[in-house]
Amino acid sequence: MRKLAVLYTLIILLTACNKEKKEIYPTLLAPLELTTDHANFLYHFAYDCVDQEYPNKLGQVLENATDLKEPSTLHPAFYGCFDWHSAVHGHWTLINIIKELPNFEHREAILKKLQASLTKENILKEVAYFDATSAKNFERTYGWAWLLKVAEVLDDWEAPEAKTMAKNLQPLVSLIENKYLEFLPKLSYPIRVGEHANTAFGLSFALDYARKHNPALEAMIIAKAKEYYLNDENCPISWEPGGFDFLSPCLQEAALMQKVLSKEEFTPWLDAFLPGFRENPSTFLHIVKVTDRSDGKLAHLDGLNYSRAWCLFQIGKGLNNDQMIALGRQHFNHSYKKMDSGEYAGAHWLASFALYALLED
Repeated sequence: MRKLAVLYTLIILLTACNKEKKEIYPTLLAPLELTTDHANFLYHFAYDCVDQEYPNKLGQVLENATDLKEPSTLHPAFYGCFDWHSAVHGHWTLINIIKELPNFEHREAILKKLQASLTKENILKEVAYFDATSAKNFERTYGWAWLLKVAEVLDDWEAPEAKTMAKNLQPLVSLIENKYLEFLPKLSYPIRVGEHANTAFGLSFALDYARKHNPALEAMIIAKAKEYYLNDENCPISWEPGGFDFLSPCLQEAALMQKVLSKEEFTPWLDAFLPGFRENPSTFLHIVKVTDRSDGKLAHLDGLNYSRAWCLFQIGKGLNNDQMIALGRQHFNHSYKKMDSGEYAGAHWLASFALYALLED
C-alpha cells in the first residue's frame, strides 16, 4: 500500500511538473504579426495623441522669460503625446502601420495627420530649437534614436508621400546624425540604466539607421559599443527590474552586441555576459507587474515587458533559440492584454513599444 502511495505521489508530482512546464509559455509559440486587428487596436493610441498638446512635459532649459512658449510653438512637428520623444515615436507608429498595411481603413486619416506634422516649415523650426545653446543636449540620446527610427522607416517606404516627408525631415535627421558623431567620442563610459539615458538603446537604434545611410556613424557606433561592452561579464540581471524601468540594461546591451559581433563572436560573449541564459532564459526573467497604471513612472514596467520582448526576439532569432522567443511572446502578451487601461500615463507611448516588439518577432 505504501509503494502505491509513493507511486501515486510521484505521478502527481510529474504531472504537476509537466503542466508547469507547458504553462511557462502558454499558446505563445505562434509568431506575432501585424494584423488588421492589431493595427486597429494600436493606431488610435498614437493617432489620438500626436496632436494633443496637453498635458505636456517640455524638458526645457530656460535662458530667459522669452523662452516660455506653447509646446506647439516650440515644437510644431512633435508637440503631442506628452513629450517630444513620445510624439516622435507616435509618428513612427503611424507611419509603420500604413506602410505595412497599405489598405488599412484609416490610412487616409493617418496620412493627413502625418503630412500636417512633417512639413518643411515645421521641421526647420524643430532644427532651430536644437540650435539654441540651452538645447544642445535636448533628448540625448533617447529622442535622437527615435528620430532616426522615423527617418529609417520613411526611407524604407516606397510611397511617394513617404519620399516627400523624408525629404522634409532630412535637416533634422542630419542634425541628429552630427550630434551623435560629436557626442559619442566624448562619452567615456556607457550609461547603464533602465530608462531614457541608456546608452545601449541609443546606439542600437542609431546603428540600424546608420548601416543604411551613414557609414561614418556606423563605424563609430561599432567602435564605441566594443569599447564600452566587449569585456563585460556577469551582468547582474538578478538586480532587474528597477521600479521605474522600461528598458533592461542587460538585454539592451546584449541585443546591441549581437548586432555588432558575428554569431561566432557573440555566442561566447553572451555566455560570459549572462552565464546560463541561452540554456534557460526563463530562470532569469519573469514578467513584470504594474501596480498603478495611472502613475507614469510605475507604468514604465509595461514598456519593460515590450522592450524585453523585442530584445529576446532579436537575440533568440540570431541564435535560433526558441526558448527566448517564447519568453518574449509571454512578456508581450501580458502587457498587451492590459494596455487599454484608459490611463494617458501609458497611452501616450506604449503603442510604439508594443508595435516595435510585434514587428521584431
